[in-house]
Amino acid sequence: MRILILGAAGEISRRFTKRILNERQDELILYARNGTRRLTRLKPKREKIIDGDFTDWNILVEAMEGVDIVYLNSLDSPAATQQILNAMKICEVDRLICSSILGIYDELIARYGHSYARIAGNTLVDHQKLSAEIIEQSGINYTILRMTWLYNQRNNERYVLTQKSEPVRGRQVAREAVARLLMDILADPECYAQQSLGVAEPNADWTAQFYIDGTFRACDVRQQVLDEWK
Repeated sequence: MRILILGAAGEISRRFTKRILNERQDELILYARNGTRRLTRLKPKREKIIDGDFTDWNILVEAMEGVDIVYLNSLDSPAATQQILNAMKICEVDRLICSSILGIYDELIARYGHSYARIAGNTLVDHQKLSAEIIEQSGINYTILRMTWLYNQRNNERYVLTQKSEPVRGRQVAREAVARLLMDILADPECYAQQSLGVAEPNADWTAQFYIDGTFRACDVRQQVLDEWK
């Protein structure tokens, strides 16, 4: 299988790439701004790095040729999302997996949802929401992963999923767990087709040492998105 990773320099993308190389035999196209400077090929025979922005139409279409699955590391730009979908249709690529954030369906418990939206910023949430709508109406076979607060914890691969209509209760999830979920989807590409899933850590409710004195602990979802969208 040939997999295109858009935003390949992001933290989750790097973990996903490493797992694919270690656990599978797929070919990888790693697409990122200044990718040749920022990325190192771990297995050169199976990896190709492409320098490009999501708005670089010709480069994007070239990267898409012969691809079976596309992983998009952020839905921060609706224009870029539409451009990617257009390229997929031209190149007859039908499977898209993408990462987003909570709050795009008002799916958080109300008390915490208001504070989350305030920290994330309405513009960021609106952009992610519009990108998700574009994907859901595109006719592409998609899976959207709406992740809670991201953090790093080696060997923590635990995750729990919720459907679009369900409130998300978990407050956090390890990037290692998200990479594990992506690998589980690769093992069965039709798994979770046409679904938007909340992704959280089991037994990590919002009320557990996270919401303190009416405010969140010092963490910034905007920076998380910037870290991932690379």
